[in-house]
Amino acid sequence: MTKVFASLGVSLDGFVAGPNARPGNPLGDGGTRIHRWMYDVGAWRERLGMSGGTTNVSGEVVEANFARAGAYVMGRRMFDEGEAGWPDPPPFRAPVFVVTHTPREPWARQGGTTFTFVTEGIEHALALAGAAAGDKDVQIAGGADTVRQFLNAGLVDDLEIHLAPLVLGGGVRLFDGVDTDLELEPDRVVDAREVTHVRYRVIR
Repeated sequence: MTKVFASLGVSLDGFVAGPNARPGNPLGDGGTRIHRWMYDVGAWRERLGMSGGTTNVSGEVVEANFARAGAYVMGRRMFDEGEAGWPDPPPFRAPVFVVTHTPREPWARQGGTTFTFVTEGIEHALALAGAAAGDKDVQIAGGADTVRQFLNAGLVDDLEIHLAPLVLGGGVRLFDGVDTDLELEPDRVVDAREVTHVRYRVIR
C-alpha cells in the first residue's frame, strides 16, 4: 500500500530555511548549511549528475529515500526556488506534482521528471501522485508550509528529520502552525557525521 512521507533537513532550533528565501536565494540566508552533510554524499552527487563523493550511512539514507519515492508533491514556492538551479535531469527522476494557485502547462524534463501544476488543492495533488507512484510511496518534498498542510490534514505516514547540529537563528520553522495534537513515534535513528537522521511514524 502506498505511503506518504516527508523528509527534511532541520536546524537544532527548528528551521528548514533561513531568512529571505526566494528564487535566486534558495533556502534563504545560511539555509544551505542545514544540508552541508549531504553535499559530499555520493548518492546525492549522482542524482545531480556529479561523480565522486563518499559512501557512508548518510548515503544509505539518501539512497533509500530516492528508491522509496515513486512520485513527489511540492509547493509552488519550493518549485520557484529550485526551477533555475535544478539540473536536467532534476534529482527526482519521477513525476512531481506542484500545488499552486496559478495554472501552468506541465514541464517535462529528462530522466522521467514532469512537473505537473495542480490548482485543486493538496488532496487532489496527492491522489494524482499516488496514482503515478505505482507500488512505491509518495514524498512530500516541501517546502515547510506544504508539509504542514499535509500534517494538519492527517495525510502523512512517516516524517523524517535530518537534524543538523547548528543554530540558524531565523527563517522558516517547520512546526510553526502545526496542530498541537500531532503525535509522533520514533521509528529509526541513524547517527552520522554532521547529522542525525530521525524517522517518526505519525500516530493517528
